This record gives sequence, C-alpha cells and structure tokens, in this order.
Amino acid sequence: MAYAVACFELLPEYQMTHSDHDDPTARLQQETCLKFGSPTVFPDEASKLGIALATLQRMPITACRIHPQNGTNGWYIHGGEYSDDPDFYQPLHVSHLADLLPQVLPYLALAPGYRFIIDDEGYEDVWYDPNVLAGR
Repeated sequence: MAYAVACFELLPEYQMTHSDHDDPTARLQQETCLKFGSPTVFPDEASKLGIALATLQRMPITACRIHPQNGTNGWYIHGGEYSDDPDFYQPLHVSHLADLLPQVLPYLALAPGYRFIIDDEGYEDVWYDPNVLAGR
C-alpha cells in the first residue's frame, strides 16, 4: 500500500475534493479509503464511468479505476464474468449509480489503480494494482 500513497504524492492532480464533506456518502467514501490505505479521490460529480449494464444482476460486482480522462472518472464496473466484447461497457453518469448499483458507492473515492470485488452476501476484497495504471 505504501506504493499507492507515494505514487499519488507525485500526482497532486488526482487529489480531488468533494463539494460537500457533510454528505453521508462522502464520509463513507473517506472511511473506505482510510480502511484500505487509499488516497481519497472523489469522482467529479459531472463525470461518467464505464459500466456493463447488462451484467448488473450478476455476482460478484467487480471494478477497477484507471486514470480519469476526457470527462470520465476512470471507473469500470461489471457483474459476473468479464467480456472483451467492445460493447461490454456503456457510459453512465456517476449520479445514476445511487439508483442502479448503490452498493458500489462507498468505493468510488478509491484512487486510480484500485480494484474491488463485492457480492450480495457480504464478500469484499479491495486492493491496489499498479498494473491497472500501467495499462496491463
């Protein structure tokens, strides 16, 4: 985990802030980041993410975050098995996750390079993967 913190000390542009730190979701996201040793990098409220909408009823839910770019926040989320089909992910405004997939909200401020897997039975695995940022 020390690698992740050192990495983001060199990349201050990723130290984003949230407009309302009294928001319960923002506090939960900060607690999640602290729990897993991640810098807190809130997704821009106007950003989009990649999500495999057709898979959201499948378990587990798997996600990884690359560097934000071009109006995206870097998150890619899917349920069940991954597919390399070019149409697997669709763009979605981050504000819609509260309705579609609220169980991922606590993890959205994890820094780029983080991954998580969760399911509806309480399973949770969160880790930093430098290969995500290297494009591997």
